[in-house]
Amino acid sequence: MYYEQFSKKLETISGITVTPFHKDTKEIDWDGVKENAEYLVKKGLEVIVPCGNTSEFYALTVEEAKEEMKVVTEQVNGRAVVVAGVGYSVQTAIELGQHAKEVGADCIMIHMPIHPYITTEGAVEYFTNIIEAVDLPAIVYFKDASLSDDVLVQLAPLEKLVGVKYAINDLPRFAKAVKKMPAEHNVAMICGTAEKWAPFFYNAGAVGFTSGLVNLYPEASFELLEALENKDDETVWKIWNKLVPFEDLRAKYAAGNNVVVVKEAMELVGLNAGVTREPVAPLGEQDKKELQELIASWDLKPQKV
Repeated sequence: MYYEQFSKKLETISGITVTPFHKDTKEIDWDGVKENAEYLVKKGLEVIVPCGNTSEFYALTVEEAKEEMKVVTEQVNGRAVVVAGVGYSVQTAIELGQHAKEVGADCIMIHMPIHPYITTEGAVEYFTNIIEAVDLPAIVYFKDASLSDDVLVQLAPLEKLVGVKYAINDLPRFAKAVKKMPAEHNVAMICGTAEKWAPFFYNAGAVGFTSGLVNLYPEASFELLEALENKDDETVWKIWNKLVPFEDLRAKYAAGNNVVVVKEAMELVGLNAGVTREPVAPLGEQDKKELQELIASWDLKPQKV
C-alpha cells in the first residue's frame, strides 16, 4: 500500500534542480543550491529532483552528487518529496541510492545507463539490481529509443518501482507502453520531456511531467498542469504556445542547449544559476538574444528567494 500511495505523489510536476557553478572555478556554489531548492519549495513544487540531467548530473563527481542530495534534502526538510538521481555503474548507483536513503531523500530516480553497448535484457538486470538493493521507492528514467518497452513491462511487478520518467518523444509508442503496464502495479507514467510535450503525453496516458522551467517560471508550469488536469484545452494551448519557444531553444543542437538556456534565463531574472560545466558551452550570442527577447515578452520581474 505504501508504494501505491507513493506513486500518487508523482501525479504533478517533477522540478529538476540546477547545480550552480562559480564562474571562475566551476566549483559548486552550495549557497546557490540551497537558494534554488528553497525557491522551488516556496513556489509550491511537490516533487523536487536533485541530480537530474538539468542538474548536470554527469558533470558531477560521485562525492558532489552525494553532497547535492544531502544539501537539497536538508533544505527541503520534508516540505516536498525529494527524488535523488542515481546512475553510472550498478554498484555506483547503489552506493548513491543508499546514500540518498541515509540523508533522508524519499525516492531515487535511476538514470538511463550511459553505455555504448546495451541490450534489453541487460537494461532489465541493471535497473532490477539497483531497485532491489536500495530501500527506497524508485523511478526509472527511460530515454533510449533503441531499447524495447518490454524493459518497463518486466520491471513493473517490482514493488518498489513507483514511476517511469518516459523521455522518448514517440506518442504512439508511449500510448502502447501505458497500455502494457498492468494497472495493479501502480506505476506512474510521467512525461520526461517537459512542458512542450506534456499535453501530448497526457492525452496518451501520462499523469505528470518533468520541468526545468520551474526553476524560473513555475507559475506558467502550474497553470499548464491545472489546465491539463481540468481538460481545459483552450488554456492548455494558450500556455503551450507561450512556452514552446523556450523549449524549442532548449532543444537546439540535439538538446545541447537544454541546461544552459535554463541557467541563462534564471540569471536574467536575478536567480542564482551560475555557469555550466563542460561539455556544455555558454549560450551563443544569437540564442542569448532570442532568450532575452522571450523573457522580456513574458514580463518576468526580478526574483529572489
